[in-house]
Amino acid sequence: MALSRRKFFTLAGTGITGALLLAPLMAVYQRRAIATARYGPLQPDPNGILDLPAGFSYTRLSETGQLMSDGYPVPGGHDGMAAFAGSNGMTILVRNHELDLTSSTLVRAPNDKQFDARGRGGTTTLIIDANHRLISHYGSLAGSDRNCAGGATPWGSWLSCEESVEIADQKHGYVFEVPSQATTFVDPIPLRAMGRFRREAVAVDPHSGDVYMTEDREDGLFYRFVPVEPGNLSAGGALYALKLAAMPQAITRFGVPLQQPMAVEWVPIAVPDPDSDTVRVEGFNKGAAQFVRGEGIIYGNGEVYFCCTSGGRTGEGQIWRYLPANNTLELYLEPEDASVLDNPDNVVIAPNGDLFVCEDGDGTDQVVGITPSGSLYPFARNVLNTAELAGVCFSPDGQTMFVNLQTPGITLAIWGPWAS
Repeated sequence: MALSRRKFFTLAGTGITGALLLAPLMAVYQRRAIATARYGPLQPDPNGILDLPAGFSYTRLSETGQLMSDGYPVPGGHDGMAAFAGSNGMTILVRNHELDLTSSTLVRAPNDKQFDARGRGGTTTLIIDANHRLISHYGSLAGSDRNCAGGATPWGSWLSCEESVEIADQKHGYVFEVPSQATTFVDPIPLRAMGRFRREAVAVDPHSGDVYMTEDREDGLFYRFVPVEPGNLSAGGALYALKLAAMPQAITRFGVPLQQPMAVEWVPIAVPDPDSDTVRVEGFNKGAAQFVRGEGIIYGNGEVYFCCTSGGRTGEGQIWRYLPANNTLELYLEPEDASVLDNPDNVVIAPNGDLFVCEDGDGTDQVVGITPSGSLYPFARNVLNTAELAGVCFSPDGQTMFVNLQTPGITLAIWGPWAS
């Protein structure tokens, strides 16, 4: 959770997807308030769930406690999620469940499909038709711990990440791969070479096959996994942590200049699968930079964006941009006013180039958009409770947004007059 809500912000950087250009800093200051020009002001939801702009609608899908197609109940803790193309115009959603060893609900599965009999997290898979109807939903990964976020691969699978380094019947802190086409529980095989740490989310570079990863710690690092065989993560590879070439052991919470690309080096992690939580310690000792609570991450058009939920001088968060081609990193956005953007978490790039960011603040959370002209606007507001929004993603045709209310655990499909 975040610290406070609402103060003012600064913007930096160039493009959301390379084609996108944010407005100059002064222009943003002149706006002063959140812009509403993109879709108009939010309309009160008579059902008290989700406020949206006029013309947009939503439907509720796959809620905690409902009976799934495999006979097990829908678990709680809906979190990270990705959408994939299915047959006959269907959309496949693979959804994380951030449930720890003490959670009241769990992803139920046969014993031989559980990574750890004491683990309560995992993933479920949803099949949605073109009319936003739930066709089926079922468990797809079980026995893991605190599956918070993850990321989609270019080859059509979901990488589910454990935001945990607990030791129960098994060590935790791993990535598990779940094919989008899986119709039942997968064999839960941890990708140990990718490292054991409190991993939040991943983004895959479709050109190199490298995997970029965030760590949800106050002193977390930013990682790159270089696979031996791109597209086959189970074949192993090498793990590295990002180092700012001119600032060894940089503490990036505050004091980093905006809009200034910084050269990057990658330090090797010699012990990626330790018995204790030492991966970030090894990396920092070798000069890697620390990032405050790295969370959501997305790749688009040669650029990698990732959120540090509690970074910045006021703790309202930061968004960073890494360019693999130039091997440079820059502080892209640093909000100082929670009324504009409050603790950015999950992120996605919309088909029209807007960036949508889920807030994880301490009050009413929203999905906030950033337009090519630099305006920030509220797109969706959770009016049911103060739980975070998570798992924002788009259907393959770009016509439906999916997002989760983490508590009580509701997946929502949203559609309407998207801007081109």
